[in-house]
Amino acid sequence: MSGLTEPQVSIVMPAHNEGDNIVPILDRIFRAVEMPCEVAVVVDTPDDSTVPVLEKYGAVEPRLQTLINTYGRGPANAIRFGIDHAASPVVVVTMADGSDDPEQIEDLTRLVERGVVVAAASRYAPGGQQVGGPLLKSVLSRAAGLSLHFFARIGTRDATNSYKAYDRDFVRQVGIDSRHGFEIGLELTAKARRLRRPVAEIPTIWLDRDAGMSNFKLWTWIPKYLRWYRLAFGPATDVAGLKKITKSTTKGH
Repeated sequence: MSGLTEPQVSIVMPAHNEGDNIVPILDRIFRAVEMPCEVAVVVDTPDDSTVPVLEKYGAVEPRLQTLINTYGRGPANAIRFGIDHAASPVVVVTMADGSDDPEQIEDLTRLVERGVVVAAASRYAPGGQQVGGPLLKSVLSRAAGLSLHFFARIGTRDATNSYKAYDRDFVRQVGIDSRHGFEIGLELTAKARRLRRPVAEIPTIWLDRDAGMSNFKLWTWIPKYLRWYRLAFGPATDVAGLKKITKSTTKGH
């Protein structure tokens, strides 16, 4: 993805018409991350309003990459594209709206380096918090996260949060089946659970975006989340068995 030598972490950020709003987000990331990194902002089309801003920023910041997603529109495809083009064995997915705390990127990265396949930034872990955002979305997310934690023993209280670090080889091994919204975080966490691979979390404070509009479509994407919620409950399996299970649930998604 980049000409840099062996970045320690690849940071993937899907964006859609963020324009100048993305500048302070990038500023915070590059101030916070001291380890060698590459930051890939993934857009769906060359005429996205974010592109000229990224080109100007990238002219003075070589760690920034602008990627045009060719997998199809939407955040799931943008994230898939970014992970597939990651140069580092650790990939952190973060959002372009500034809700995530970039100070935690290095901590998440180190958890993966220590052996977990999914490291989650958790709003619902002790010390975590969600500030702002739609009430219904918050209630559903918390209910899903805590029930998965207590009953499926999924390894995190916040499986639905998109802000996670992944072992790149694990992701490429199990694949990403999501093609719609931001459900990839739940998908990969559920797959890790069924394979009995290690998942860990650290608390995070999530702040609702203060500029622009969210691209989260709650009612459209709830059925997609339910698919992966159900997957998390079940006996241990291997990769071949997991792929058979996910293939059998593909119809209608």
